[in-house]
Amino acid sequence: MAVGAANLGFPRMGKRRELKFALEKYWNGELTEDALAAAARDLRRQHWQLQSEAGIALPPSNDFSFYDHVLDMAAALGAVPARFKSSDGPIGLSTYFAMARGSQAATALEMTKWFDTNYHYVVPEFEPGMRFSLRSAKPVDEYLEAKALGIATRPVLLGPVSFVLLGKPTDASVTRAQVLRAILPLYEELLRRLSAAGAEWVQIDEPCLCLDLDSQAAELYREAYGALARVAPLPKFLLATYFGELGDNLDLALSLGVRGLHLDLVRAPGQLDTVLRHKGLSDLRLSLGLVDGRNVWRTDLSKASVLLETAIAAVGTDRLEAAPSCSLLHAPFDLDTETKLDPEVRGWMAFAKQKLDEVVLLARGVNQDAGAQDALERNAKLIEARRISPRIHKQEVERRLAAVNATMARRQSPHSARRERQAEALSLPALPTTTIGSFPQTAEVRKMRAAFRGGKIDRQSYERFLEEETARCIRFQEEAGLDVLVHGEFERNDMVEYFGEQLEGFVFSENGWVQSYGSRCVKPPIIYGDVFRPRPMTVRWARYAQSLSGRPVKGMLTGPVTILQWSFVRDDQPRSVTCRQIALAIRDEVTDLEAAGIRVIQIDEPAIREGLPLRRSDWPEYLEWSVNAFRLASSGVADGTQIHTHMCYSEFNDIIDSIVAMDADVISIECSRSRMELLDAFHRVRYPNEIGPGVYDIHSPRVPENAEIETLLRKALEVLSPEQLWVNPDCGLKTRGWPEVRDALGNMVATAKKIREGVAGS
Repeated sequence: MAVGAANLGFPRMGKRRELKFALEKYWNGELTEDALAAAARDLRRQHWQLQSEAGIALPPSNDFSFYDHVLDMAAALGAVPARFKSSDGPIGLSTYFAMARGSQAATALEMTKWFDTNYHYVVPEFEPGMRFSLRSAKPVDEYLEAKALGIATRPVLLGPVSFVLLGKPTDASVTRAQVLRAILPLYEELLRRLSAAGAEWVQIDEPCLCLDLDSQAAELYREAYGALARVAPLPKFLLATYFGELGDNLDLALSLGVRGLHLDLVRAPGQLDTVLRHKGLSDLRLSLGLVDGRNVWRTDLSKASVLLETAIAAVGTDRLEAAPSCSLLHAPFDLDTETKLDPEVRGWMAFAKQKLDEVVLLARGVNQDAGAQDALERNAKLIEARRISPRIHKQEVERRLAAVNATMARRQSPHSARRERQAEALSLPALPTTTIGSFPQTAEVRKMRAAFRGGKIDRQSYERFLEEETARCIRFQEEAGLDVLVHGEFERNDMVEYFGEQLEGFVFSENGWVQSYGSRCVKPPIIYGDVFRPRPMTVRWARYAQSLSGRPVKGMLTGPVTILQWSFVRDDQPRSVTCRQIALAIRDEVTDLEAAGIRVIQIDEPAIREGLPLRRSDWPEYLEWSVNAFRLASSGVADGTQIHTHMCYSEFNDIIDSIVAMDADVISIECSRSRMELLDAFHRVRYPNEIGPGVYDIHSPRVPENAEIETLLRKALEVLSPEQLWVNPDCGLKTRGWPEVRDALGNMVATAKKIREGVAGS
């Protein structure tokens, strides 16, 4: 037998983001449920056929989702919190989307980052008395759907232990062990149905095996797979691990009785030798993740072939398959759609469709396919051309990095002294109100941007339109009673792409979209070379907005770590070096904003927690360079200039000391979905600076009532002093509509004023 070619998952949105547009039409009442289902079936058919035609023997099924695969598993298992008032029986789309997006009657489930990616998953909640039952046969239905097309697939299930570990008990009386025991019979039933439908293999994703696991978590694995091993008939399991190495969990993984194991050899190539030497390997089938599923760079197939040949020497060919490192969910769809990319840089890249070709070519190469040699030689030439290209390295950037010293990453005075100077300069009331940055990007704004980019209107007309939108936004904020304003960011397409377009060392795709959450897609910039700022990026709009108001207007920047994390990053030097290059560019912008009279500057860093390595042993190095990058970017200003930062969807307990070390004057965080629980970490360390815990969930269309906001603010005041507390939404308002924004911010400001009066009178 020959080495096989496999895939773990494929992008859901479609080549032209067809699913995104279908979902948004459905939510807006412009598309029926039947029409949405038909659009989804068509996408699944296209994706299965594409993979099959590329040479993938068993394309994955059940990797499609209307919103999120973790939410799909929660719906299938009946993990529906009581507030959604769902009756027994199949979970309808109205309940499913209410869990994801919220409704006027019920707040949405929390979202958080999927390990260290920029994908957000919906966090399952486990309530006391929750009745789990199999309420969806989606994995079976989609397997049979592909089978009817003549395509045999390998269904994908999020593993029971990762599902439980990624979820959240809402009460101390609920344990993860209890939840696991309740759902295991449901997994057994799903697997029986898949077996009866004809599935020979099932991919069970257990990415938590690449985390630091305590003894209780390890016992959950033994219990779960011990139970599943006693059930027959079941398909064979491919246990899929990714985003890191198994490390000290290798013995555990190999003891679970599965028939196959996937290894991420892009993130952790060194684990292959350890696995091949392990006495528990037995007759296990190995899936080798040799093609990077999370980046856009062409694979060095000669290096990947060395790993594959090493495995062949140890176990032969019939137990091996080449694969991407993880699901291709995190990669753009198809490089063939990129007609405007710089041809040289484009030649260094591979998107999801091309990564399938790389996987198949790897297998063909080691299988001695005569037609593979020419393609492998072309790959080697492109890899070498990228390595020696003079476009990548800039001596002036290297010289500037070499001149960075420790004093450049420190503010002139401690925060206690800065606070006094900022209070004098800004004259803000107690509990000052603000927003995080963006205001609604209406259809008209998007239309004008597209017209400008398409050459249908000139720059003067476009900028006149942007000035009118900015002025309207400033007037609205003044009328709403906000204390610190923003300019609305109407000139910006995306908080990272906007900056990347103005920095050297970046290129941009036309269709390089990846899913962030639900229908939300982002088109990450691509960092191919040394980064520097050739000219100011935001000063013109900040200065204009500030000229319209006597109240302070924030300068809005994206921080170096977030630009790094939310881009496709060059893989030929350490990420820390690239991050320092970006930090120097942002530092230049910060000092230019200050020189232009901007006294409040926000440097958003929502991705610092997301970038944390999966293993604690790797945390100190990352936290040192990431915090230093933020400080390098933010510390070139005078004491009277107030530096804000923003973070979202983060568990702060793990990195609270590093957040303190960032030394931002004000940090705003997402708190509304967690009901202020995230403040506990700041309270525990007696966080000395100021905090704006979000009181309005901007990822939901619902408008929070005054009483709801008041409850959240009073909870915040239980752990923060009035002098520390700011009042703001969870995040930017770009994706919301003006009517709900007016109502929500009106409620927020009115509630802040009410509590402010109480604080002043106490």
